Amino acid sequence: MTGGRRSVEEHVEHVAALLAPLRTRPTVKVPLARALNRVLAEPILAPIDLPAFRNSQMDGYAVDAAAVATVPVTLPVRGVLAAGAEMSVHEAGTARKIMTGAPIPEGADAVVPVEDTTDNSSTDGQPATVTVHRSVTAGTYVRERGSDIAAGAELLPAGQVLAPRHIAALAAVGMTEVPVRALPRVAVISTGSELVFGGTDLGPGKIFNSNGPALAASALANGAEVVSVDHSDDDAEEFALKLTHAADVAEVVITSGGVSKGDFEVVKDVLGPRGGEFVSVAMQPGGPQGTAVVDGIPVLAFPGNPVSALISFEVFTRPLLRTAAGLPAIEPLTLPLTADLTSVAGKRQFFRARRDGDGVTVVSGPGSHLIAGMSGADALLDVAADTTSLRAGDLVKVLPL
Repeated sequence: MTGGRRSVEEHVEHVAALLAPLRTRPTVKVPLARALNRVLAEPILAPIDLPAFRNSQMDGYAVDAAAVATVPVTLPVRGVLAAGAEMSVHEAGTARKIMTGAPIPEGADAVVPVEDTTDNSSTDGQPATVTVHRSVTAGTYVRERGSDIAAGAELLPAGQVLAPRHIAALAAVGMTEVPVRALPRVAVISTGSELVFGGTDLGPGKIFNSNGPALAASALANGAEVVSVDHSDDDAEEFALKLTHAADVAEVVITSGGVSKGDFEVVKDVLGPRGGEFVSVAMQPGGPQGTAVVDGIPVLAFPGNPVSALISFEVFTRPLLRTAAGLPAIEPLTLPLTADLTSVAGKRQFFRARRDGDGVTVVSGPGSHLIAGMSGADALLDVAADTTSLRAGDLVKVLPL
C-alpha cells in the first residue's frame, strides 16, 4: 500500500505490532569475557561462599585474642603466612606473621596490624618474637567465610544489566559463562547511488554514507546484535538480493532511502509489490516511512536524509529494541526552554537540542541534512503538531539521545 497519512502515535503502534515477536527472547550462554552490558536471563546463585575461607584483612600477626588481652605482651612467632598459603593450626599464646588475604590458622581468632607491633627478629638462632602494643578482640581484621555472600544466596537477579562491578562478582565466585537474553538481530541496508564510503574519492554528485554506520551504531547502542551492514545502489535487482540476504540472517531489517516520491525510490519499488506499506507520518523530520514483511522478517524503511533516518530510529525503533534486549527504557524528561521557539503547524516536530543545566536549548536548524549540527545535540525536543510557538521558560517534552 502506498499513500495515506498517519500520526506519530499511529505509526508507533504499527511498528510495535510488526516487531512484537522480538519481545520473546531465548536464553543463551555467553563467556564471562563477553557478558558486559548483557542482560541476565535468570537469577545467579552464588556457587561458593565468598570469601571461601577465613582470611586476614591486614598485614600483621594472627593471634588468639586472649593472648593479647593485656599489653604490651611479647609472643613467639611461628612462621609467616602469605596469600595462597595452605591452612594451618594455631598454637595458643603464639603469633603467626600473616599477609593480607592469607588464611587464618585454625584456632586463631584475630589479627594485630603490623603497625601495632614491634618485630623482635633474632639473628643469633633464637626464636623470633613480636611485641604487641594494642589489644584486639576476637574477629578483629578477620574476614569470615561467607561474610560477603553465602553459597546458595542470590548473587544477581534476573534482568540485571551486567556492568563491570557485576562481572567482578561473577568472576569472584568462579563463573566462566552466564545465561543472558539473546540479542535481537538487526541488519542495516543503506540505499542510494550517490553514496560512497569513507576512504574513497568523493566524486561529483557523491556524498559519504553516514546512514549505514549511524543506524548500525544506534542498534548496537540499544541492545541489538548487528549481523549485517550493507549498501545498495538505486538498482532494484541489487537491492532485492541484499534484502534477501539481510532477511536470512536478521530478525529485523532497517533500510534508509528510497521511500519518498522521486523517480528512483528503490525500496518502494521492490517492497511495494510485496505488500509493503508506504505512508506519510505527520512528523518533521522523518515523514516518509515504509514497512514490510520479507520472508517472515519485518522491514522498517526509513527516509534517506541522515537526520531523518536517525530520528526515525529514535522514535520508532529504539524503545522496541531496548525492550527486546531487556534494557531499561529511556524515559522522556520535562524541561524548560531557554529561548523562544516557533514550530510548523500540523506536524509533530523533533528539534535537535542540548540540555543545559536545568533547561533545554535548540542547537541545530530544522533541515534533515544537518547531521553535523545534530552531533552537538544530546536530546530531541518533542513539540506537538498543534503547537506553533513556545516561550522561554515553557515546559517541553525532551527525549534524551
